[in-house]
Amino acid sequence: MSRVTVLRLGRVDYPWAHQFQRRWVQARREERVEDLLLVVEHPPVITFGRGGGQEDLQVTPGLLQQMGVRIVQTERGGRATYHGPGQLVFYPILKLGTPARPEDPHAYLWKLEETTIRCLEQFGIQAGRKEGLPGVWVGEEKIAAIGIAIQEGITYHGLALNVDPDLSHFRWIVPCGLADKGVTSMARLLGHPVEPGAAEAAFLEAFSRIFRVTLERGFQEAPWLIAPPPMGERIEDLYDMFHALRLHTVCEEALCPNIGVCWGEGTATFMVLGDTCTRHCRFCAISSGRPLPPDPAEPEHLAEAAARMGLSHVVITMVARDDLPDGGATHLARAIAAVRRRLPHATVEVLISDLGGSLKALRQVVEAHPDVLAHNLETVPRLYSVIQPQKDYRRSLSVLEWAKRAGLLTKSGLILGMGETRGEVLEVLRDLRRVGCDILTLGQYLQPISRNRPVVEYIHPEEFAWYAEVAEALGFRAVAVGPLVRSSYRAASLLHHALRVNGGGPQRFTCPAEAKPPVDI
Repeated sequence: MSRVTVLRLGRVDYPWAHQFQRRWVQARREERVEDLLLVVEHPPVITFGRGGGQEDLQVTPGLLQQMGVRIVQTERGGRATYHGPGQLVFYPILKLGTPARPEDPHAYLWKLEETTIRCLEQFGIQAGRKEGLPGVWVGEEKIAAIGIAIQEGITYHGLALNVDPDLSHFRWIVPCGLADKGVTSMARLLGHPVEPGAAEAAFLEAFSRIFRVTLERGFQEAPWLIAPPPMGERIEDLYDMFHALRLHTVCEEALCPNIGVCWGEGTATFMVLGDTCTRHCRFCAISSGRPLPPDPAEPEHLAEAAARMGLSHVVITMVARDDLPDGGATHLARAIAAVRRRLPHATVEVLISDLGGSLKALRQVVEAHPDVLAHNLETVPRLYSVIQPQKDYRRSLSVLEWAKRAGLLTKSGLILGMGETRGEVLEVLRDLRRVGCDILTLGQYLQPISRNRPVVEYIHPEEFAWYAEVAEALGFRAVAVGPLVRSSYRAASLLHHALRVNGGGPQRFTCPAEAKPPVDI
């Protein structure tokens, strides 16, 4: 049997999900990806198909806009349809047959309907078809709407199953242009709430049987993840210098996959305050425990190394030091000052902890005038208690907001593939823009060592490109995305672009397998 990958997007605005589909359709046409089944929930939206729909509105567009309900024209079949919370929407992106033997679109529609009918049977709901009317019906009421589009043999759009939506919202339209028909839901028919996860599982099981495919949850393999090993004379020279100066780099301590390229290009990312962190984040390879006191010579040694390397942009990271009253802010400020003295024309970027939430400590770092202040959110709020329990999502946003108000360029990043949904990631991006964050990095989580959290799924390069499009539309001034992207990925280039007031739009850097990992630090 052929394989179909299932991606759960979570709750995603309709336009972003539509953009995701179109990108995947193009990639599927070019044989760069395999078949996909998207599972998504939308905020309230009314969509029109090729058959019309504007005439099916029961309220004015202005009133819908006031209520925050989008209206979107699409290229699918059918007329007006409502999507909203409580609906499960399935978008199969499948290649129908072969150019020599294309599959009949009517047969594909029948399979979608049959999948839904078999799914509902598992809950004791007897559903069926109506002659000449697509979708799935229970008596005179529709329980699942279907509207598809096919582009050069590739399907998109799909089916919306009413699990437990607010049925009163359907009064905003004449659903599918059928004034004499009603709309129902699983919860209404059963007389009790239905767990969306149970409905999704039943649908997927039926989909697998009817379409005769094997379903795989997310991407469990990542052949596009290729990074060269650290080897060569220049790498050995840097290692010897860092060791002699008693310096640490996040490249080594965090087991960064890009170390071979970065060090091979004569660049590195410094890490101050030792090599032991006082926190126990489950994604990070840096050692946790009781750290030694800060090395007072470290700032000058760091500046010396940066000067020997001839860096024009210096990135300084830090371990969390909750054992210090200022979280390490004084030491970090001294490191910035040391670089300024030794390399007056270089720019400086600092990637800081939340400094224990101390505004006094944050002010001390800001007053050292780094060119970029970065603080990574790392993951979505739901996973904080699991991934980084000693951090607080709102406090981290406040760090970025305060630094931005103080006049600094701000930067943040997330690592993906730890169990977040796509909708949750988009909400984090909106939060970052609400606090004025300028620069964004998104990369793939790779389990560094056995004690760390396992990878839940690998994010396909096509998805990273989609995230980049969304981030650009949200207004980030510079964006770096890709499986091998890390916080310091093309840091100098991102800074230079973000500094251009009228740069003609944000700069995007992608890092798929065939692209070079970071060379600017």
